[in-house]
Amino acid sequence: MSDGVESLGVEGVLATALERTGGLADLGDGPYVELLGRFVDSLAADGRLNDIGRLIANERAVLHTVNRLHYVDDRARFPEIAEQQIVRPVFIIGMPRTGTTILHDILARDPANRAPMTWEVMFPSPPPQTATFQSDPRIEQCEATFPDRDMQLPGFDAIHPMGAQLTQECVVLMGETMCTPLFHNQFRVPTYEDWIDDEADWSHVYSFHRRQLQHLQSRHAGDRWVLKTGAHLWGLEHLLATYPDARIVFTHRDPVKSMTSYASLTTIVRRVGSDDVDPVEVAGDWISRLRRVLLRGIEIRQARDYPDAIFYDLHFSDFIADQFREVEKIYEALGLPMTGAGADQMKAFIDDNPPGKHGIHRYEPEEFGVDPDVVRSQFRPYIDHFDLSEEKS
Repeated sequence: MSDGVESLGVEGVLATALERTGGLADLGDGPYVELLGRFVDSLAADGRLNDIGRLIANERAVLHTVNRLHYVDDRARFPEIAEQQIVRPVFIIGMPRTGTTILHDILARDPANRAPMTWEVMFPSPPPQTATFQSDPRIEQCEATFPDRDMQLPGFDAIHPMGAQLTQECVVLMGETMCTPLFHNQFRVPTYEDWIDDEADWSHVYSFHRRQLQHLQSRHAGDRWVLKTGAHLWGLEHLLATYPDARIVFTHRDPVKSMTSYASLTTIVRRVGSDDVDPVEVAGDWISRLRRVLLRGIEIRQARDYPDAIFYDLHFSDFIADQFREVEKIYEALGLPMTGAGADQMKAFIDDNPPGKHGIHRYEPEEFGVDPDVVRSQFRPYIDHFDLSEEKS
């Protein structure tokens, strides 16, 4: 079989999604089919996929398409979804590997916070309900989709724990618009990612993102949404336009550590579906992309005032030193009330998930061709702007 993706094409994806949804065909407004084509074309030209990779890519494209069809159909069938208000949502953003996942999981333990769970993001239709939120059969269905991580992704839980009832990030929700940096993490699709970086219109991504939150909270709401992904830096101005009262936690870390760690994660993930993954290429490619989007995010913050939004900058070193103290500072800075029950449940989660619980993620810059001095020079404006310290170990 050639490097192309013979079994994966726009018409095939749409036909499979039509069959799985029992004939749904309305994908709603937005350039979904066009962007699906960009993704498929880049997979064929650039992906270097093996047979497993082709199956994974095909299923990912079909699943996002099925989910979008259901979001559109459910909204038509249940008009109360459109009446939902999204008020002062909390977003955790920042570079990869800066503590965003564990922070998200901690905050999700506060009963007042509503975070999207992996199972409901994977299978959002029908909208989840409070009465069955912990027992929904989709939880087991989602859990069954995870690979044997010890065999296919050895050591992955030390990098990014997965589970149906763990939080999921918005970069996956963005898949339902076919506009997401997620795809270039899982697959080698530089042509697609070039378009994401340089030309994508993110307004439709956040319009649909709001519809997704309305959908998920329509029968199971919290006091506020707590959401996360570094991918929000690609569309930060559109996030702020869609959610002008957003509360944003911006996480920061020595870029040598975050870039090398992300190169390690990406290399591991891509090797599941490709026999030709170059760790040095992965690192060099993502470092330049992430530097650009990070500096652009800083420019957006500086370009104008956002009177109804609140930003809080969190240093990874402070968070690791005392996780709950940083959580308290976040609540104070963002004006969030913390109940005794919320504090107790967050503390219990922290105590039950000490660093290294799932193993230690070990990586060295040399494995990925990363020169620490060069990277720190490239990221000097970011380091100086947030007064970041060099991590020694």
